[in-house]
Amino acid sequence: MKSVIETLMDRRSIRRYEREPLTPEQIELIHDAIHNTPTSYNGQQFSVIEITDQDLKEELYKLTNQKQIKTCNRFYLFCIDYYKIRLIAEAKGVEMPRVEDTADGLFLGIIDASLAMMNAITAAEACGLGTCPIGYARTAAPEEFARILKLPKGVFVVCGLAVGVPREMPDIKPKQPVKSQIFQNTYPTDNAELLETLKEYDNTVSHYNRTRSGSTSENDWAAHIVSYYVESTHFNLLEDLRKQGFDIKK
Repeated sequence: MKSVIETLMDRRSIRRYEREPLTPEQIELIHDAIHNTPTSYNGQQFSVIEITDQDLKEELYKLTNQKQIKTCNRFYLFCIDYYKIRLIAEAKGVEMPRVEDTADGLFLGIIDASLAMMNAITAAEACGLGTCPIGYARTAAPEEFARILKLPKGVFVVCGLAVGVPREMPDIKPKQPVKSQIFQNTYPTDNAELLETLKEYDNTVSHYNRTRSGSTSENDWAAHIVSYYVESTHFNLLEDLRKQGFDIKK
């Protein structure tokens, strides 16, 4: 078992996996970590679907074009879930408001599901496994994912997570300097200093992409990330959310 420092500092996204299965102990640790996720109000506004069926993984791969979905040992989908609480509230005769139609309700579920995924990542990495979060599970084909996974109204995929025995150990990607991520007391007002730090980081990422092990590229940080934002403007997640019983109004 890795130490806490090793687990957090050595983490990298793994996209190639061995065929070797996970041990019962590894699976139990991941499940226990998910189970003990801290959540808002202890409401546990999330659920997780663990996919081990290879045919199902292949089907989801075709929707996302993310190869790690079909090659990983287990693929986890972390979802906002208001179906369960509504189910028991109705059974007990408790009138439940349409919290899933508010921005705060959406945030609650996203945060809870994200914390559960981070717990799963930490547990998997601690026992030597590789992981890769997959946001395309949310955006590639939400309606198809909901149909295939038989998601009831009030449940929506936030993110996927591939888990398995790593076949690769890529270089760790450089992150922004701490001084441009963690601010003391207030957000910085010196744009010139912040911009200079970001420019230096942009150059660091460009150098990493040109010299990293495996495939290389000429990608920088800023323009490359903005290109993802451009792609995201074509998603229609509000409509996809409505189809799953979320109708954000305020």
